[in-house]
Amino acid sequence: MTSNLTGEAHRPGRIEVVCGSMFSGKTEELIRRMRRAQFAKQRVEIFKPAIDVRYSEEDVVSHDQKHIKSTPIDSSASILLLSGDIDVVGIDEAQFFDAGLVEVCNELAYRGIRVIIAGLDMDFQGKPFGPMPALCAIADEVTKVHAICVHCGALAYVSHRKVDNDKQVMLGETQEYEPLCRDCYQKALREWEK
Repeated sequence: MTSNLTGEAHRPGRIEVVCGSMFSGKTEELIRRMRRAQFAKQRVEIFKPAIDVRYSEEDVVSHDQKHIKSTPIDSSASILLLSGDIDVVGIDEAQFFDAGLVEVCNELAYRGIRVIIAGLDMDFQGKPFGPMPALCAIADEVTKVHAICVHCGALAYVSHRKVDNDKQVMLGETQEYEPLCRDCYQKALREWEK
């Protein structure tokens, strides 16, 4: 147990989840928290799914081109193998990992490691995505960030897919996806059905 500046006792191991739609700043927030940990001279390691090569094969890169060095991996089990002597673990695009990520994150937190996870909480159909709902449930802290609806300017609810593809996992950017509020999403679905 350690004590922070306000005297509150806490365990150093914890799970923090940053979730929301595409273009909401999830990866940017993950990078910000990881850089603060580096500045504090903590040992950090950030992981991303090997399939995510949109901006870089190795770095985690936000939509506004902020980046941080990462280790691409194919399965969540690799995180445990590669996290020895680490204080803070970052995980980007968590929705693309297998269900084992939940236990991996719990194991890391029980070891006293701070785990920061960023990912989409819902897919393009507004359905819970991958291990994200379970990660939100076990997290010590959940931060939901919002993009702005590109049609009306309200807070976005979902990442609407603009192309004809019904696979749940489809990497893309502004050509394939747009953040929409609930109302504009419902209008877009009605238009799509015509």
